[in-house]
Formats: sequence, C-alpha cells, structure tokens
Amino acid sequence: MPQSATEKTYRFIQIFYFFTFFAFGAIFPLLSVFLEEEKGLSHTQIGMVIAALPLVTIFMQPVWGMLSDYTRRPKRLLMLASLTAGLLGAFYPQLSIFPALFIGIICIAIFQSGIVPLSDSLSLNFVQRNGKEYGNIRLWGAVGFAIAVFVLGGVTESTGSMDWIFYFFSIGLVIALITLFQFPKRAEEVSLPFKKGLHTLIKQKSFLLFLISNFLIFGPVLANNYYFGTFILTVGGTLSGVGVAFLLAAGSEAPFMKFAQQVINRFGVLAVLILSASVSCLRWLLYYFEPSSAVVYGSTIAQGVSVGLYIPAALLLVRELAPDDVRATAVGLYSAVGNGLGNACFTFLGGIMIDFYSVTFMYGLFSLMTFIGMIILLVIKKWTKINGKEQFD
Repeated sequence: MPQSATEKTYRFIQIFYFFTFFAFGAIFPLLSVFLEEEKGLSHTQIGMVIAALPLVTIFMQPVWGMLSDYTRRPKRLLMLASLTAGLLGAFYPQLSIFPALFIGIICIAIFQSGIVPLSDSLSLNFVQRNGKEYGNIRLWGAVGFAIAVFVLGGVTESTGSMDWIFYFFSIGLVIALITLFQFPKRAEEVSLPFKKGLHTLIKQKSFLLFLISNFLIFGPVLANNYYFGTFILTVGGTLSGVGVAFLLAAGSEAPFMKFAQQVINRFGVLAVLILSASVSCLRWLLYYFEPSSAVVYGSTIAQGVSVGLYIPAALLLVRELAPDDVRATAVGLYSAVGNGLGNACFTFLGGIMIDFYSVTFMYGLFSLMTFIGMIILLVIKKWTKINGKEQFD
C-alpha cells in the first residue's frame, strides 16, 4: 500500500474509533441512570437489562467471527452491525415496560457485539502490515468516549431528558459508518476453522489462565462504566458531575494508550498488566470506603493506567500466547470472556449488591476479585518467558 494511502486509511480508522466509542460513551455510562429515572426499574432489573449486553456478546462474538471467516468480508459485516445497532438504538427510548426494555437491549446487543471484534481484527492486521501502533488507534476511542460522556452529562441535565443518550448513540454509529468506506477490506486470515482453533487454544494453559485473570480484572472495569454514574450521585455529585468524572477517567486513557507500546517494550507486557491491575484494585478499594466527591473525581485519572495501558498490553499478550494459526480466534475468545462473560457477571452482581447492600460494597467485591486476578498474572509471569521487549519489537 502506498505511503499516502496508508496514512489516509490510518486516519480514517482513528476517526472510526473516535465516533464508535463516542456512541458507546453516550449510552453506557448513563444507561443505569436512564433505566432508573426514566423507566423506574429496580437495581436488580437494571442489572438484568445491562447484563444482557455482555451476555449476548458471549454468544454473538463467535458468531460474528465465524461469519467473518466464512464470508471473508469483515468490512461489510462491520457496516451491517454498525448501521443496525444505530437504528435500533434510536427507537429504544419509546419502550417503557421491563420485558420490552430487556428484549430491546438484546436486539441492540446482537449487532453492537460485532463492532469491536470486527474492527479490532481489521485494525490489528492493518497496523502489523504497515508498521503502525494499535495504541495510537485505540486512544481515539478513549477520547471519543470521554467527550461523549461529558457532552451527554450536560445535555441530559439541561434538557431534563435521558432519551438523548440513545439519539447520540445512533448518530455516533452512523458517522462511524461513513468512515468504513476507507477501511481495509480484509482482516487477518485464519488457518483453522473456529472449532479446531478453540480446541487448540484449550490446550494452552497460560492462555486459559489469562482468560480467567482477564475475567476477574477487566469485568469489574467494564461494570464500573455502568454503575459509576450511580456512585457519583451517591457521593453527592450531579449528572454534569458524572460527565466531568468520565471526561477525566476516559480522557486519561488516551495519553497512556499513545505511549503503551513504548512502555510495554521497556518493562514487558506482563509487568504492565500487573501494574494496571494493581491500580484498578486500589481504586475499587478506595471507593469501598466512600470518599468525598472531590477525591472520587481526582481518582478517575487512575483509569489512564488501569485501562489505557491494560487494553493494548492484553491484546498483545493474547497474540503472543496463542499459536499463529489461531490468533484471530484467540482475540475473539478473549473479547467474549472479558467483554462478555466478565462484564455480564459483574454487572448483574453489581445490581443485586446495590439493591441489597450498597454501591460501595459492590466496589469492595470488585477490589477483591481484581486482587485474585493479579495473583493469576503473577503465576503466568512465572510460567512464561514473555517478559522482555524483544517480543514486541
């Protein structure tokens, strides 16, 4: 690919991530508040609705992967997923009763679940072929997410309506859809069918241990995205304050993602993952003691380390632990377990704990689970030799 064409594609991929995660930032952080204040659901019902998103992800991401492998047209599938999720999101505010809200979110999730793995697969293949860095793409997602929450916090508070989170979700995905015309057409080729690839990965003990660790570490991170707004309101914040908090949290991810590759090269991927997990663990522990809103706002910048470094490092580790011919399957499985199962489990448990105990108790459990995930990372570090920078040069 000519240099000018490569740079053009690179920019369009970055724009796609910005608007895609702008859409996610518009809806996910305020979804629990929308369901409680606009629809009158209990926290247990809210947990069920929100948990449906990652639960559907568990089952649908492998389906999207198999469709991509079968059709060899991941770009078209990504277009379909983005457009349909956006259209369904625009109609969601019209629903009112719990069963309809539950089924409606499942319909959105069926298509939304295909967006991240399909775009990640296309992007990872592009950066490897053209000497670019995934972190410099993914950071634009963090920027888009941060700006969306900040904007929507102000819009919802000034208009008095939470419906706007879904309208901005749809607008973001439609704009992202336009950029897809400049995306590379194909992702990484797979040498083995999904079932054979899964069978191969099951034999990789270090990979399986990392899936468990990722479940325990990143599940709470993703569940926090749904309940952090509730926590902010609990410690005396406002909807605009929720926007500011997420602007600081998600915005801090971008600079860390930009330099993630250099940090990984210097200290090793597992050391970076352990550091990121440690920061998450301490952050959740702090929230367990219900600090003041000022302390909570200040603590949000820790997300730069706990997410901004963790995501690129985790993807690199998955690709290193998996055999070459099943890397695409490994990425899909990693996403399904962390973004799907872990997210669903901790989101559902979070809703129950808020109903029967408190939001601070929920964060205490998050801290404990993250600590266990860190121990597993230390075991993987002892078992493997993926410590030095030579693995990623």
